[in-house]
Order: sequence, then C-alpha cells, then structure tokens
Amino acid sequence: MKKTLILLLAFVSISLNAQNTMNDSVPYATIPKAPKIVTPGTVVSRMIDGLGFRYYWATEGLTTNELDHQPDNGGRTIAETIDHVYNLSLTILRSAQKRPRDFSEKQPLMNNDEKRKKTLEYLAEASFLFKTTEDLTEHKVIFVRSKGTSEFPIWNQINGPIEDAVWHAGQIATLRRLAGNPMNPKVNVFLGKLND
Repeated sequence: MKKTLILLLAFVSISLNAQNTMNDSVPYATIPKAPKIVTPGTVVSRMIDGLGFRYYWATEGLTTNELDHQPDNGGRTIAETIDHVYNLSLTILRSAQKRPRDFSEKQPLMNNDEKRKKTLEYLAEASFLFKTTEDLTEHKVIFVRSKGTSEFPIWNQINGPIEDAVWHAGQIATLRRLAGNPMNPKVNVFLGKLND
C-alpha cells in the first residue's frame, strides 16, 4: 500500500511538472510552417519567424555566468543585449498592431527568462499580424518620446528593429560561445529546426 501511494504521488508530481513545462513553453523552437502564398505581409512575417528561431536558440540554456559576460571592449553584456532585443521586439509588435511605441509606457520588471519568453511571444504575435495584413503601408513605426513623436514607413521596420534584432541574436550566440557555453550545434537556421 505504501509503495502504491509513493508511486501514485510520484506519477502525479511528474504529470504536474510536465503540464507546467508545457504551459511555460515559448514559440520558435522550430520555424512555423511556411505560408502557402507569398505576399508582402507573409514575407515580413517570415523574416520575424527567422528572427524568433535564431533568438530562441541563441538564448536557450543561458546561465547567470553567460548573462554577465561582456566583450573586452566594454560592449553590452548578454543580459543587456537581451534587454535591447526585448525593446526591439516591442517596437516590432507595436508596428504590427498599428500602434505607436510609447516610451513613457512602464514595462514590468522581469528576470531574463521572463524577458526571453515575452520577447518570443511578441515576435510570434507580430508575425501573425503581419502575415494577415493587406497593406503594409499601414504598419508605420511611430515613436512617442518626451521630446515628441516621430513616424517612419515600414521600410524602416525592416532595416531597423527587425534586422537589428537579427544582428543581436548573432551577437548573443557569439558571446555565449566566448563565455564557454555555445548554442546547440544541431541548430539549422536554413531548415528552421534542429538537425537529427
């Protein structure tokens, strides 16, 4: 009886942990299936999906040791770069939502795992919104700052926040390698999945 109770409790514990792990999952362990048609919106969406995949694997399994790693020239630490990519992802999302990026909005305090998850969720939502858009010209990049508002066309979204975030995902991958914890060698960015 005692063994049965222990086994039952162990099974329940494992089941609950599995459910928590599934609930805590984040997008972009693989790149989503490609759209069947090519439109301006699906192209921007796919660019964001590629960014999400790269960022997912560049940041997967980082430890506190790597988060504090900084290049010798005094550049950003990995944690500071993650913070920057989070802000870029919010800018990308706001453009996808056709809303301004208001820098006076208070952002919640988050640890790096929470920030990583939120970044990937923002990218997934932005990808979905761009995929279904009819007119990319409606997706301006609008910054609201204390000194005023500035507005830019979608082109600046592509060569600005999206490509900047791709750049920084690569930077994180390089810095973590230098810190002694390289990213998973099975990552295949061409296929958008892990190699077997």
